This record gives sequence, structure tokens and C-alpha cells, in this order.
Amino acid sequence: MTERISPYGTWPSPIDAALAASHDGRPDHLGTVGEEVWWTEPRPEEGGRRALVRRRAAGAGDAGAGEPGGAETVLPAPWNVRSRVIEYGGQPWAGAADPAGRPLVVFVHFPDQRLYAYAPDGGDEGFGGAAGAAGPRPLTPVSAVGGGVRWADPVIHLDRGEVWCVLEEFTGEHPTDVRRTIAAVPLDGSAAEDRTAVRELSGFRHRFVTGPRLSPDGTTAAWIAWDHPRMPWDGTEVMTGEVSPADPLTGTPPFTGVRPVAGGTDEAVAQVDWAPDGSLLYVSDPDGWWELRRLAEGSATSTALCPGREEEFGGPLWKLGQRWFQPLTGGSVAVVHGKGTTALGFLDPATGELADVAGPWTQWGASLAAHGDKVVGIAASPWSAAEVVEADPRTREVRVIGSAHRDPVDPAYYSAPRSRVFTGPGGREIHAHVHPPRHPELTAPEGELPPYIIWAHGGPTGHAPLELDLEIAYFTSRGIGVAVVNYGGSTGYGRAYRERLREQWGVVDVEDCAAVAEALAAESTADRARIAVRGGSAGGWTAAASLTGTSVYACGTIIYPVLDLEGWATDETHDFESQYLHSLIGPYAEVPARYRERSPLSHLDRLSAPFLLLQGLDDVICPPVQSARLLERAAGRGVPHAYLGFEGEGHGFRRADTMVRALEAELSLYAQTFGLARTDIPHLELTT
Repeated sequence: MTERISPYGTWPSPIDAALAASHDGRPDHLGTVGEEVWWTEPRPEEGGRRALVRRRAAGAGDAGAGEPGGAETVLPAPWNVRSRVIEYGGQPWAGAADPAGRPLVVFVHFPDQRLYAYAPDGGDEGFGGAAGAAGPRPLTPVSAVGGGVRWADPVIHLDRGEVWCVLEEFTGEHPTDVRRTIAAVPLDGSAAEDRTAVRELSGFRHRFVTGPRLSPDGTTAAWIAWDHPRMPWDGTEVMTGEVSPADPLTGTPPFTGVRPVAGGTDEAVAQVDWAPDGSLLYVSDPDGWWELRRLAEGSATSTALCPGREEEFGGPLWKLGQRWFQPLTGGSVAVVHGKGTTALGFLDPATGELADVAGPWTQWGASLAAHGDKVVGIAASPWSAAEVVEADPRTREVRVIGSAHRDPVDPAYYSAPRSRVFTGPGGREIHAHVHPPRHPELTAPEGELPPYIIWAHGGPTGHAPLELDLEIAYFTSRGIGVAVVNYGGSTGYGRAYRERLREQWGVVDVEDCAAVAEALAAESTADRARIAVRGGSAGGWTAAASLTGTSVYACGTIIYPVLDLEGWATDETHDFESQYLHSLIGPYAEVPARYRERSPLSHLDRLSAPFLLLQGLDDVICPPVQSARLLERAAGRGVPHAYLGFEGEGHGFRRADTMVRALEAELSLYAQTFGLARTDIPHLELTT
């Protein structure tokens, strides 16, 4: 086929905003119930809820058993399986099976944050429910402060008649008036009306805790804990406590002999679990990279199981219950590992030998689960969205068993991205994924350079993966390139790389994004006059700071951003990140002027590029008041801009209609700024 000529940015594409929105998100929160694999998946078209789905065991009677995509929805709308603990949530469900193989699931319902129990195949009376009961039944009470009692990272203990999980309870009107502990909730529903039936197991020794993991002999629990002002990627501890038998009337008594056994203020433990032999396994970074370590029973010191590899075997603990490793019954340990991109491998703890599975995937999620003697995980690539994949440690064979990727359009419309390393100030390395424009039928006029968007990820202690994203393809298939920058401070490249942002937020991230933009222009990959910057959350901060601190960009899209550091440091965000700026900027009490100097709101006199501001009106992490201040101070300055606020949206857009409106508005901004002729999207009205 002869390619037709059309300017960059004007190409038609079958990847419209509705298609991109319908494929937003990924499966998550994998687990097993008996012989079945369960997980949650997004439903943008159903108000953005997360549905709980199951893949029945082969021969269990469903037509799709044993085949990719043969999953069924466990709970219909409006059930929304999602936790708000630390606002980012974590594992929101747990499952177990009775001797007949019938499942019980305990889950968090997002609107009220209560724990519910549900036996979808019947038999709930065997789990403490009433005979003949249908539908989910509550296990925990309604909070008097509206979602003020929350739960996450549950594990069901049928022998005790309990589910153990993290309890988060608000105690006052301020977002930091909160306490957290490990709790035991009776499965019989007695705590649904009586809060005192909940047993608090770990006390309130720490500000933050993860859910407990019980040793194979049932005598010891292990969990992770940390306190302000540290974030979990700064310093955490592995705690253990002795577990007593459950009392028939009052349940499990509080843990005794609670003590730290690993980690510390300068060592970030990201996951802990038990090996079948009773040794304690955990991921930590005492040597500068997250690595898998083992603490043998009775030992005071741990050993690295795969030492000397400059790659990560863990990541930042943004959500409780993330799993980068999974001990297996055969003795090996399944691990997610890599530098930048990740692989799934099987580690022999005795020899340190690591064998990876084959396959096209470049990114494995932190959601491993044991499935018999195999492991299941979530994997994606630049050509395939996230899928549920099963791997066999003996043969290293893999197969997709759920959420199988199916191309909604000809994959020739996807970009062909490259992971690259750029050079920043002082010669430092900057990692980025560059997604050039790509179209199967069109090419640009000879000599024309494409516009580009510099994409700053959130966090900032986070990572942009190399995987198929139709939101990126929405732009690249129209002739607009995207460069996703893993600026200094990102995870995936060792502790030294992520600590480049210590007290340098608003400096290093801005410099690194600008360096990538300048390099793309200098090598004639991008049109220097048509480069935009965009980002959400911490990426929204970087976008705003870039527009007020550099002259690199022609325009920018700022999405639910941090804009006013003083406000963020004084009760304008949630508890989990309320002291994040202690490390990113410095202690507020010691450097208050730095908070004002770094804030984009302090430098609107330097702002001249058009911008689009997108904000969820229910966002408690980056609240609308910060965006309101930007709009108030930008008014009348002669800078073209637009603002879209979305009711019912929090931190991260989840509803299909929101994502469609936001994506089309963003493209309209670029079309107007870059001089692109487009008639396939609504015109965004810019004001000054």
C-alpha cells in the first residue's frame, strides 16, 4: 500500500477517546480461592467501579474454563471492590474454600468501606452466615464519619473464624487524625453492629502497618511497619509477634512479644512472607537495590538470596499487599525483577540460581499469587495490555489464563517505543521511553518534524512502565510523539537513582524532563517549537513547575496537581503523604522559604504558555483548592487556559465519560497551540 502524505498531528485514527477510555486500567489484586484464580478489573463504563472476577477451575461447568478470557463477574454493579486505606488502597479482598471447594470471599466495598462476606456458590452458613442467605453480608459497622473506618490487605483464617487485615480509623476532623492497627474481624458478622467485636492484634506502635502473614506452624505473624516522616521507600521494619490460639468466645488475643527483626530507618522493606520451611523472606535494599533476603529461623542476620545483581526485586509500597515474590510449594520462589523493565523468574533459594520465563512481556505487576505448584501474575508489553499469566516453575512454560489481550484495532496503529538513556545536567543518566508517531497508511511531508509530548509520571517515587497504553496511542496514531520520562527520583533503577529527588523536587524532575525534550529536538526527532509537557498528580506538579520554570514548552496539560507546597504541608492532603515533602523538599519548619520558592503558584509571572487544567472535584490527595488558587492567580494575565473539573472523580480518573472529555480537551489544546487542523474533536475554549 502506498503511504499518503499528511502533516504530523492531523492523521485520522481509529483509536478515539472512547476506545482509549474503555481500555483504561489493568487487572490487579490477583489471588486464588481453592483451585480458582480471582482478580479485580476496571469497568470505566460502569461508573469506574472495580469488579471482582473469577476464572473457574477446568471442568467446573463454565464454558470458558481453561481458556483465556473465560472469567465471570462475581459481583454485579454497583459493587465496587476497592479499599481507601492510605487513600491508595491495596489488596481489597481475600478468599477461602470450604472442604467441598465452595468459595467464600471477603471484600471491601468502596462507597462505605465496610468489609462484606459473600459465598457465591452457597454454603454461607458454613462460614458463619445464616442458612439460605443470598448476596453479600456486612462484617464491619458503618462508620459515624462516613468511610472513616477502612480495611485492607485481608487474609481469611477459617480455623479461627476470622479475617485478619489492616484497620484504618479516623478519630477527628483533620485528615491526619487517624490510627492504624492489625485487626481480626469475626466471619459470623457479629462486628457488623458491634465495633467491640473487632479484635485489635498489633496495638498502635506504628503509624503505618501492612497486613500480617502467618508462619507455616501458625505461631508467628510478620508484617511491615513505619512512621512519619519516612515514606515506605525510605525506611520500614519487619515486625513479628507471637500468635496464641483463638478463644472460642473472644477470638484471637493480641499478639505478644512484638519486636522488629529486619529493616530500619534507612532500609526499605517492601514485602514480607514465609517460606514453607519456616524461614522469613523479605525484599529490602540495604545494598542499594531491592533484593530478596532470607532470615532463617533462630538467626539474627539475613542473607541475600540472589546477591550482586544491580536490578530491583521490589518496588515502592504505594498500596498495601503488593507482592513482588511468591514462595511456591516446590521450594522455589517466583520473583519479579529487572532494571527499568521487569521479568518473571524462578529463584532457587539454595543455589541462588535464577531462571526467567520466556514471553513477549516487558512489565510484570506486583501481584503474584500461588496457584497450586504454579504462579500467576499480571504482565504486559508494548504490544499487549495487561494479562493474567500462569507460569510453571518446572518447565517455565507460560500461558494466558485471563484478561487476554485482543487488539481493538490494527496494531500497526500502535507506536514502536524504545527505552532510551539521555544525558542530563552534570552528565547524569535519565531513563525514558520514546513513543514515536506511527500510522500504517500515512507519513508526514519530507523534512517535517513531529510535535512531541513530554510525559511526567506521578509519584514522584514511581515508575512509568514500557507497555501498551491506548492513551499514548491516541496521540501517536495521530502523528504526535510521546516521551515518557522516568526522571531522577523514579523507581526501578536503584536507591541512588530514586534519591536524586531528595530535597530536589521541582528541580531534578524539571531538569530531566527538559533535558529529554532538548535532546529530542537537537537530534531532529521532535519539532523544537511544538513540544508540550503533561502529567498527573506529582507529574502535574512537574508539568506546572516546567511551565513556570523553563521556556522549553509550547503548552502543557496539568492534571490533578500539587501546586502549593505550603498548603500541602499544612493539612491539605491525606495522612499517608502529609510528610512526604520532608524528604522531597526538606522539613517545613527548617526551610519554609524553600516551600514558597519551589511552588509553581509563586511564579505565575513567568507563565506564558497555554495550559489545560484537569481536576477531580472529590480528590482528597491533591484537592481542588490548589487548582482553584492557580485559576484565581492566572486570571487576567493574558495566558490562554482552560479548566475542567469533574464531579464524582477523585485522584485518578476512572469514569469513561470523564476520560473521553479530558483526552479530547487535551488534544484540542495541542491542535490549537501547534496549528493542527482537526475537526474530529470538540473545540476547547481557552480564556485569558
